[in-house]
Amino acid sequence: MTRAAAKERSGPATGADRDRLVAFGMSTAVVARAVGLIAPLIITPVCFRYLGDQRYGLWMAVTALTAMAWLTDLGLGSGLLTRLGQLAGDQPQQAREISSAYASVFTVAAALFGGLLLVNPLIPWADLFGVTDPAIAGEAPTLVLMCFGGFALYMPLSLIQRVQYARGQTVLSNLWQTAGALVSVAGVLAAIAGDLPPLVVVGFAVFAIPATSAVNNLVFFGFQSRGIAPRPRLINRATLTGLLRLGLRFFVLTTIATVANNLDSPLIASTLGLQQAAHFALVSKLFAVVTMFVGLVGMTVWPVNGAALTSGDVPWVRRNTRRMILVNIVIVATIGLGLLAWGQEVLTIWVGGADQEWVPKAVFGWLGLWTLLVAMAVPMTMAQNSVGLLRPQLVGWLTFLPLATGLKVWGLHEFGLVAVPAAASLAYLVTMGPAVIIGYRRTLRDFARDPERSPFDTPLSSDRGGSPDAP
Repeated sequence: MTRAAAKERSGPATGADRDRLVAFGMSTAVVARAVGLIAPLIITPVCFRYLGDQRYGLWMAVTALTAMAWLTDLGLGSGLLTRLGQLAGDQPQQAREISSAYASVFTVAAALFGGLLLVNPLIPWADLFGVTDPAIAGEAPTLVLMCFGGFALYMPLSLIQRVQYARGQTVLSNLWQTAGALVSVAGVLAAIAGDLPPLVVVGFAVFAIPATSAVNNLVFFGFQSRGIAPRPRLINRATLTGLLRLGLRFFVLTTIATVANNLDSPLIASTLGLQQAAHFALVSKLFAVVTMFVGLVGMTVWPVNGAALTSGDVPWVRRNTRRMILVNIVIVATIGLGLLAWGQEVLTIWVGGADQEWVPKAVFGWLGLWTLLVAMAVPMTMAQNSVGLLRPQLVGWLTFLPLATGLKVWGLHEFGLVAVPAAASLAYLVTMGPAVIIGYRRTLRDFARDPERSPFDTPLSSDRGGSPDAP
């Protein structure tokens, strides 16, 4: 891809245009996402009281497993976002990319859920998560099927978010995600008000977002952007090969990172019991609100970084990354210090039934540090993700996973709950920190030397041999 072609296809052509796009995306994300982020703050205490700490802890442990199952999309969602960022103005190729991605992820999701149906009766879920209540133990297989069923349904439907982000329609995507959160809140509160069975309450929480995402897909591809709607005849072998090549790199990276970041609830449940796992999940949700915002802003900048780099505007990427790191530090540090000072009181007011002895103040401090470290790294990783440079991050996560897991297991026995965020923070500092910085500097250096380089193993132009209907 030539530099002129990259400029033609990359959307905003100047740094000022990109500044306005990022600023608008961030500001509207704050407004739109703020409503959505209230949802877990409302649902969590209500569900905690209604379900009880053991059933709620089981739900959170299974949810952590479904989060780890995101690796089964083979990285196609991230690969699609990166590739679409280079294809603005090329609608036929965008349609092939989208059609190929949807077909692949749908096939993987169907296979995953079909496999679970076969093995679910054979797995002793209650024993695995330390369930002692016989009634809750009997519900465990059904709860697992519900959570994984909602996840399998959401896998292909969630690709719409990547498409909307890549096309600069961040606000639209955020509004739909907010709608899903509000539907979830309404459904859960209605189920509890109606004194419905616990599994029905969980069902509303699990399936509300996939259902809303399905409506988003129908409206977007059926009325707003019919020209790029996924169709079976547009599934293209060469395009799929290019997507898989890039996606598999994201797959490996996401696999390691997801496993590393979702072991906490199962480790705590198996070592200290479901009650402590449930209480730690409550505290984590307070900080997860901040992490979700940081990740949302990062997703907004992801395709903009790719467009800037492929058009040769490395100074803008450097300037914007520094600015975002500073903004993230201010936001996360302010909220983190507030939770360190008053987090236990907030937890008591929020949930009421949480035992403060199980949630010492040090847990808030270490979770705050962990969140700050991740927030500082996100802007630099978004620059690398936008051009598919993933090896430094992969090395970082491969060293982080065994180090952090070993420290957590040892620390849980020696120091209790506080060891989990402490081990994660210390391991992140010595592994992911250097890896992120090295990868970021390499990205800027490579594109400063050769702005016409392709960010992929195979240039996108090689995927376009033939008409949109090519097999």
